[in-house]
Amino acid sequence: MSDSSYWLIRCGNEVLISIDEQGNEMFPQARMADFGHIEQPLKIGHWNGVSCYAIETEQIPEHIMGELRNVRSLYASAGPDLFALAGRGTQLIDWEKNHRFCGHCGTPTIMKKTELALECPACRLTAYPRISPAVMVLIERGDELMLARSPHFRPGVFSALAGFVEPGETLEQCAVREVREEVGLEITNLRYYTSQSWPFPNSLMIAFFADYAGGDITPDPTEIEAAGWFERSALPPLPDHVSIARQLIDASCRMYTGQ
Repeated sequence: MSDSSYWLIRCGNEVLISIDEQGNEMFPQARMADFGHIEQPLKIGHWNGVSCYAIETEQIPEHIMGELRNVRSLYASAGPDLFALAGRGTQLIDWEKNHRFCGHCGTPTIMKKTELALECPACRLTAYPRISPAVMVLIERGDELMLARSPHFRPGVFSALAGFVEPGETLEQCAVREVREEVGLEITNLRYYTSQSWPFPNSLMIAFFADYAGGDITPDPTEIEAAGWFERSALPPLPDHVSIARQLIDASCRMYTGQ
C-alpha cells in the first residue's frame, strides 16, 4: 500500500482528527509506511472516495498532525457520516484486539480473506464482530411522555427506556419486558421509528413508540432513579441530539403538534 489513505488513529480512548483547507474535520491522510511495521491494516471503508484504515497506537508519528478527540463529539462537530465511520473503526479495533486468540482452544486467530471475521487455524472457530441489539421505548399517553433517568445519566437528564435483547427474545418481547421490569407499566401499539449504531461499546439501538396500556409507575431501584409522566410542553432536560433517544422524543413532539 504505497498510496496515501485516510487513517482512523486511536490513541487511548480518542481518535486523531485533522482540519482540511476548508476547515472541515477529517481523518489524517498517510501511507502505511508512516506507521512502521503493520502486517495487515484494518480496512473500515471509504471517506471521500479514498480507502480508510484503522489503527491503534500508543504514540502518534510526529509528522502526522491533528487533535485527539472523543468519538462522541464528532457527531456535532464533524457530522453523522464521520461519526459513523469513527464508530465502526473503534468497534473493529476492539473486536480485533479482543479476539487475538481462539476462545475455544487458545490458538492465535487470523483474519479471513473472504469476509470480516477472525478464524482459528486449528479448530476453525470463527469470531465475527459483536453487535449487541438494544430496544428503546418511548411511552405516550395523550400529551404526556413517560421518561425516566438512570443514576448514570448527567444530573437532571431524563430519557426513554432502553434495554438489551436477551437470547431467544424478539424485539417486541424485549420492549414489553423492559418496560414492565423497569417501571411496572404495560404497553400496546408498539411502532418502529428508527435504528442507530451506537459504538459505546457495540450496540445497535432499535427505537419504538408505544402507547400506555395500564399500570402505575413503579421504578426498579436497581435500574431507575426516577420516572414520571411529562407534558410535551414541559419536558425535563433531555439527552444530547446525537442520541437516538433525543431523536425519538423530538419526533414524538413534532408528530403530536402536526409539525
